[in-house]
Amino acid sequence: MKQLLQYIKYNTYKWNICADLKVIALLLGLQLGYTKFPCFLCEWDNRGKAHHYVKRIWPASKILEPGHKNVKHHSLVESCRILLPPLHIKLGLMKNFVKAMVRNGTAFVYLRQKCPLISDAKIREGVFPGPDIRSLLHDEVFERIITGDEQRAWHAFREVVTDFLGNRRADNYKDLVEELLSSYQKLGCNMFVKIHFLSSRLDFFPENCGSVSDEHGERFHQDIAAIQGRYKGKWSPSMIADYCWTLLCDSPNSTFNRQAKKARLV
Repeated sequence: MKQLLQYIKYNTYKWNICADLKVIALLLGLQLGYTKFPCFLCEWDNRGKAHHYVKRIWPASKILEPGHKNVKHHSLVESCRILLPPLHIKLGLMKNFVKAMVRNGTAFVYLRQKCPLISDAKIREGVFPGPDIRSLLHDEVFERIITGDEQRAWHAFREVVTDFLGNRRADNYKDLVEELLSSYQKLGCNMFVKIHFLSSRLDFFPENCGSVSDEHGERFHQDIAAIQGRYKGKWSPSMIADYCWTLLCDSPNSTFNRQAKKARLV
């Protein structure tokens, strides 16, 4: 990561960064995995479940030094340059919602029918891509069959996605977030760092979340996961070359694509 920042001359331009939370953790030198202090903004205790959904105010992270509060390396960027990723947070909210659903319930069974291209393992873990989530948000059948606490949580999720994490911020966005937190807690969703941001760090979100995009990062994550499966989890230069070749083929302005179009015309 340090070499990449040097190649793009990050220290010269000091761009804001919007990326997957794992990438953000790498840039800030945080320890990866299920850590006690995963938040780079405050000293939120991830393992103190008795305080989840209850305690909202946590001491701010004043120092990011190796050996202090799950910090492993020196930070490569300033934490004030980090932008919270709206799409990544939306995918995480969907994941926790699905994992808390009743497995033999009508709504959960419908998810398998609605998304046949997603494996059962991913559905059980709540791993849904953005297009499928958007489709579900406007699905009238799913709206009719979901009931109880699941229905309340789903409605709250939809309102937050539409009126806070998108291009529009409603005047009552704080009430919408509170309803989401309350319904998720009642449904039995475990609190994780993305929900923590909504619970305690609303002030760190940009005024218009739609102006901040982390879709490129999510696309890379999905593409590289597919190629990694093809190589059976073994990282190699050939794997990276395969990914770069895929990008080249998909680019509409690449020489390869133009030649392919000419060949089809001939």
